[in-house]
Amino acid sequence: MTFQVGNKVTLPQVATTSGKTFKLNDYKGKYVILYFYPKDSTPGCTIESVGFKNHSEDFAKANAVIFGVSKDTLNSHEKFKAKHHMPFELIADTDMILCNAFEVLKEKSMFGKKYMGIERSTFIINPEVKLIKEWRKVSVLGHVEEVLEYLRGLN
Repeated sequence: MTFQVGNKVTLPQVATTSGKTFKLNDYKGKYVILYFYPKDSTPGCTIESVGFKNHSEDFAKANAVIFGVSKDTLNSHEKFKAKHHMPFELIADTDMILCNAFEVLKEKSMFGKKYMGIERSTFIINPEVKLIKEWRKVSVLGHVEEVLEYLRGLN
C-alpha cells in the first residue's frame, strides 16, 4: 500500500494522543493534513509542530484537520503535545504502517552510523479522500505557511 497524488487513500486505524483512534473516514468532507516528522522534542520537529499549532485556527477556517505523525510512542507524544499545548492529535506510528504507506522512511546517517528514519514530509488528503498534495524533504522554516497558502488557494 503506497499512495501517489491523485489516488484515493485508505488507511488502517491508528492510535493517537488523547486516547483516540485515527480513522480517515471520520474526516470525510474535510482536508486532512498529515505531517511526518523524525522525533518528538527535537529542535526542528518542535519548530514545525509549534508552527502548525500557531496556525491551527487558520487551518480550521480552511476546513482542515492536522495530525502529526512519527515513530515515537504514545507516551512520548502525550508529553510533547502537553509541553507545547498542541490542539491537534499526534499519531504514534510505532509499527511504521503510515510511514511505509507514504514512503517517508529513508536511510539516514549520524556520526557515520546509518539508520532508517523519517524524512520530514507533509501530505494533504482532500474531502473526497484523495491525496492531492505532497511535500517531501521539507525545510521547516516557512513550511507551515506554505501548506496554509496552498489550502487557501483551494477554497
